[in-house]
Amino acid sequence: MKSILFYMLLLPVIISCNNKSKSTAANTAAAADTTWVKVNGKDSLLLLTDRPPNLETPLKYFLEDYTPNKVFFVRWHLAGLPTAVNTDTFRLRVGGNVSKEIALSINDLKTKFTPVTMTALCQCSGNSRSFFDPRVPGGQWKNGSMGNAKWTGVKLKDILLMAGAKKDSKEVSFNGLDEPPMSTTPDFVKALQYDHAIDGEVMVAYEMNGEPLPVLNGFPLKLVVPGWYATYWVGMLSNIEVLSTPFEGFWMKKAYTIPKGVPNGNERPDSIATDVEPISKMNVRSLFVAPEPNGAIAVGRQTAIQGVAFDAGYGITKVELSADSGKTWLPASLDADLGKYSWRRWRFNCTPLKKGDYTLQVKATNAIGQTQPVHQWNHSGYMRNEIETLKLKAE
Repeated sequence: MKSILFYMLLLPVIISCNNKSKSTAANTAAAADTTWVKVNGKDSLLLLTDRPPNLETPLKYFLEDYTPNKVFFVRWHLAGLPTAVNTDTFRLRVGGNVSKEIALSINDLKTKFTPVTMTALCQCSGNSRSFFDPRVPGGQWKNGSMGNAKWTGVKLKDILLMAGAKKDSKEVSFNGLDEPPMSTTPDFVKALQYDHAIDGEVMVAYEMNGEPLPVLNGFPLKLVVPGWYATYWVGMLSNIEVLSTPFEGFWMKKAYTIPKGVPNGNERPDSIATDVEPISKMNVRSLFVAPEPNGAIAVGRQTAIQGVAFDAGYGITKVELSADSGKTWLPASLDADLGKYSWRRWRFNCTPLKKGDYTLQVKATNAIGQTQPVHQWNHSGYMRNEIETLKLKAE
């Protein structure tokens, strides 16, 4: 019997605890001990919670174009994870507003459909929440709840075609093997509009970077919704239901919502928006990767600055840096485009002329003219994309 074990209570192997830092502003790391863990096929990730498992990728791994599976971030909402998945008996079930219900094995997906591979960035909508100012509750991620990977699997469109999804369908919902720990906790089910589900880009993946999906990243199947936040990337995908009416589940109507029609999900700290809509496409953003925050650089010597920029798939066309609080901006060079849903690496060289503290800023612009705001905030800590700041010390 083929199976993969997944212990319901994640018991981390702690490597070290360090980095007791004080948070004084939006661009200063959250005040907490940094706990590094090796567990369940993962290596040296930052521990947020162990039940459910939530683990963050250290910044240094973003120096690679494709984030290695062993350090790819982990995000789960429900602690009720299966103790094992038997790949011989597992079936992906498709039903609802279809001509025929189907149940597909992993082998069916690999042999009865044309395989597709796509490079796409997967980013938690709460990425960088710990930098929000004022601070907000929730998982206090730094910049590491994201990763770039090559995903291989089947177009969702082809699966729905096999089931005979009816043309009057309105939405499609997705559920995984994870279960609520209590009967009062809503099951984690997400939904897409039907036209989006059949656009030919949404896919059901069974491989990540050329290997089977890691257990903690959703083995055996993961919904991949390129250009959209990871809340839609349902892991351990087991059930797809085609709906003739709009989906009304908690995780679409109550959770993961932002002020309606407001760019970047912005909200005022002194009021809570009542007219809201589900979070969806990723906004344009850029991050510093190296040197890391508060790093030392040499006076009179050229220092290579690099980072990544990304958006919902329109394409990054420009990345600029400033060393004078945004008064002037200079262009960075862009590496090769790895695909419209991938991040784009940028590079910039600078030479400090004297000792002291330096502050750099970076902003990206995409093909439809979207760029980053000076400040962005909402009560949920979603979609952070304000202009990023890096503090360095020249010695």
